[in-house]
Amino acid sequence: MSEPFDLIVIGSGPGGYVAAIRAAQLGFKTACVERYPTLGGTCLNVGCIPSKALLDPASTSRTRARPRRARYPSRPSRARSAEDARRRTRSCSSSRAASTACSASTRSRGLLGVGRIASPDTVEVTSAAGIANHRTRRILIATGSKPIALPNLPFDDRRIVHSTQALALPQVPRRLIVVGAGAIGLELGSVWLRLGAEVTVLELLDRIVPGMDLESGALLKKSLERQA
Repeated sequence: MSEPFDLIVIGSGPGGYVAAIRAAQLGFKTACVERYPTLGGTCLNVGCIPSKALLDPASTSRTRARPRRARYPSRPSRARSAEDARRRTRSCSSSRAASTACSASTRSRGLLGVGRIASPDTVEVTSAAGIANHRTRRILIATGSKPIALPNLPFDDRRIVHSTQALALPQVPRRLIVVGAGAIGLELGSVWLRLGAEVTVLELLDRIVPGMDLESGALLKKSLERQA
């Protein structure tokens, strides 16, 4: 077992890697554990950044052509799909490079693999290379969130998909139901709406983005309704 860290952060998303960088700046020997092949967590690898890389060109395409159905066929061309994939890759790569450079500049070490708290002072990291145990004086959990299936709507990876899979649908669906009117659901719904899908959003509460203030939520609702 190597020399102990002062702090191990489990999760290298926007909360995790920023915390690791700040701790290193304050003089802590720090490590950041990430289950994805590159630092950045869900947001950078399969969440916020890839979805925004799709949202911008979808908005541009909607502005340039009419009518709507002619603009967005149910089966997009291979060229457009390939360009979308390249755009996502470029956006994610530049952001990953920035987060990795920040970590390197403050001597905060990245540990790629799945982290598990084995004891109050030990974090176990499982990767393709095997299992490694790292001692630490402090542990910060910054694992973020993951999609959860509803009891009566289990993911089948085809018709019922989660947010990560919704970033890479093989074709634009004719109709799409988004369960949940939070930031992720509305953002992905907007992507496919602008590409030609008929989108319906279901929300248990009485308004969209319930975590947002009432006025901002109302303005967003009006903006989304104008796009439909």
